[in-house]
Amino acid sequence: MKFPPSVLEEIKARLPVSAVVGKRVRLQKAGREWKGLSPFNAEKTPSFFVNDQKASFFDFSSGKNGDIFKFVMETEGLSFPEAVEKLAAEAGVTLPKITAEAQVQEERRKGLHEILEIAATFFEAELMADRGAAARRYLASRGLDGEARTRFRLGYGPADRFALRDHLAGKGVPAELMMEAGLLVHGEEIAVPYDRFRDRIMFPIHDARGRVVAFGGRAMSSEVAAKYLNSPETPLFHKGHLLFNHHNARKAAHDLSQVIVVEGYVDVIAMSLSGFPQTVAPLGTALTEDQLGLLWRMADEPVICLDGDKAGRKAASRAIDLALPLLEPGKSLSFALLPDGQDPDDLARSGGRQAIAEVLSAARPLVDMLWQREVEAGPLDTPERRAAFERRLKEPLSQIRDETTRKHYRREMDERLAQLFTSSAPARPERGGRDGNFQRGRGGAGGGRGGFRQVPPWLAGPLKASSALTQSRLVTKLRGEDVREAFILLALGSHPELILRFADEIAELSLDGPAAERFRQALLDAVEGTVDHEALANRLAQPRVKEARSQLLAVTGPAERRKLTQGADPESVFDSIHQAIVLHHRARTLNSELRAAERALADDATEANFAWIKDVKARLDTIDGTEAMSED
Repeated sequence: MKFPPSVLEEIKARLPVSAVVGKRVRLQKAGREWKGLSPFNAEKTPSFFVNDQKASFFDFSSGKNGDIFKFVMETEGLSFPEAVEKLAAEAGVTLPKITAEAQVQEERRKGLHEILEIAATFFEAELMADRGAAARRYLASRGLDGEARTRFRLGYGPADRFALRDHLAGKGVPAELMMEAGLLVHGEEIAVPYDRFRDRIMFPIHDARGRVVAFGGRAMSSEVAAKYLNSPETPLFHKGHLLFNHHNARKAAHDLSQVIVVEGYVDVIAMSLSGFPQTVAPLGTALTEDQLGLLWRMADEPVICLDGDKAGRKAASRAIDLALPLLEPGKSLSFALLPDGQDPDDLARSGGRQAIAEVLSAARPLVDMLWQREVEAGPLDTPERRAAFERRLKEPLSQIRDETTRKHYRREMDERLAQLFTSSAPARPERGGRDGNFQRGRGGAGGGRGGFRQVPPWLAGPLKASSALTQSRLVTKLRGEDVREAFILLALGSHPELILRFADEIAELSLDGPAAERFRQALLDAVEGTVDHEALANRLAQPRVKEARSQLLAVTGPAERRKLTQGADPESVFDSIHQAIVLHHRARTLNSELRAAERALADDATEANFAWIKDVKARLDTIDGTEAMSED
């Protein structure tokens, strides 16, 4: 049975290989790939690798490799049609009936791709011709010339009503296919179809494979009603299913574990030229569920970059409402709000990469934005208003479908509410224990009838982590320094050629050790656009920096020190540093969650809270396991 290639591509686009393989193989992140034990042969050392960017797996122990269809066929003994049907159901893709008509439609789709490619080439040529002079001047005024024109294939649609139509007709393209591709305006009352995009700067829109499927056009004239005009829905183009620049951003997002979402085409281009190639945009509408799914396949926590004005906050609110039902462990959003009156293009031109990086580094998690939205909705100066606030805050949480995520959101909001209302409540007389930790209340953890309510320990003061956790390599500060922090910084000091590739990440990294902080500053002081190797060597030779290096070296083990030698492969060291930074962020996040879990258990000793602590510790152990595998 033959399936249309477009259907197979859609299934693969919706199902990352790691998600399919991960149901049968325990995968661990390994640089830009995932690795695990072979599902085909018994082994103790992982030789099975998955690469989502290449949409394939490879098993060195057996020599087997392929895509998700091949994996399901090999592991479940299914035929190719059975594997396609199984994965289509998981991806939510409806399989068409394989008929002669369906084959004709598939051939027609190929023809539409070819027509749109011809159109894109035509628009590019027109931009560089005499008729495109005004468009070129406009693009230059926005900093969109040279590299921007080439990388994003910018073009110009002439004002002539039939310029593109006549060009395509000259290449033998029927008017019927031009209309089906969305290039001509037609209808019952239009005697002669004419070009849809006239006197507009053209932005080609690509699918995930990089094929042109539609266009966006920006009007040159201020008198035109629609400043931006997109292609209509066609057999190739469904704007709620695609992202602008997806095809370019996928690899960068994979390498950086980050994807940034802005509002418009020019914003995407400005961000990309400023050093943020992992940037995409929805196609003239608010985010859709399908687009959010695409974003989560690119990174676990997309950064929504919006104007800081009222319109931007409304857009953030819509994104929150869209995402809440779909949240699951490890999948969320964060929000970076720009200064009022500025969009990413303005910021890129006025402040460059550093200004954008500062905005992104201040991105706030979805839970903060949800809390702020409801806090700002009205005053909280009466019991009734506080009750209304609490209801507004908790009602959206019921939309979260994943039970574990919903539980943690509710606990987080309960904790914030307790802190808010306790801090704003009038003082009450205390009685009971000598430390004043009991207040009169209506029952509760320490209360009987008319008894006393114990103040939650997390309000009385911070609790210490359990002894089991404090012995973990991930959170123990050996001799006052953290081993992962030590490795990251020492590896960069040993391989200065990598410093520029990690400069921003290192500058923003939260460090605990004083020696690590001193060594980091020495590295960053030697970076000013390029790495001054002589200045770096002089700084590292300073007595206090040498002392810091010795302290960091003392907490590293043999596995880390192998990466510090001059003979170590730079790309292997790059992958190790990248993984260490990712694990560092994860460990700090889990530490924060563990403290919240311990506070919750101290406040309410339930099985659920105890299970929460066990779950956090298990995830910390998983990070331990990931690091251990990387050292093998």
